[in-house]
Amino acid sequence: MFGDSAPETGHRETSHKGLRAYVVVSCTAFLLVGIYLGWTFWSRWEENRALEEKVASQRLAQDQKIVDAMGGKRFDILGFYADPQSAHPGDTVELCYGVSNAQSVKLEPQSQPVWPAQSRCVQVTPRKTTTYTLTAEDASGQTKTATVVVKVR
Repeated sequence: MFGDSAPETGHRETSHKGLRAYVVVSCTAFLLVGIYLGWTFWSRWEENRALEEKVASQRLAQDQKIVDAMGGKRFDILGFYADPQSAHPGDTVELCYGVSNAQSVKLEPQSQPVWPAQSRCVQVTPRKTTTYTLTAEDASGQTKTATVVVKVR
């Protein structure tokens, strides 16, 4: 009887050592995989954040260029023109204008109501050659004017 139990105890100790080694190796492998996955997700997140910041700064610069092109903070008449510049009596012509930071605008002679806009066109029907005057006024009362001549033939 004693001879039979001795090998079982050794076998149990060997199986416990094998199980312990398996658990240690498995835990180490899971830990290493977890660290690798954590590092991968973190580095991708960091790259995306840096890319988003770069895109945001480029968008801000582009938006600033657009605001500057539209007059920025300055009070100005951005444009005033006729299309076409000449017509026959009774033909329709478009007068197009754009203003920045104006509180009011006035068109003389006036055919339709006008108001401050970055880009707007109104139709006129001149019977003779006419000089149109656009006057813009800002909040402090400062004015700017522009003229366009529509030739009627």
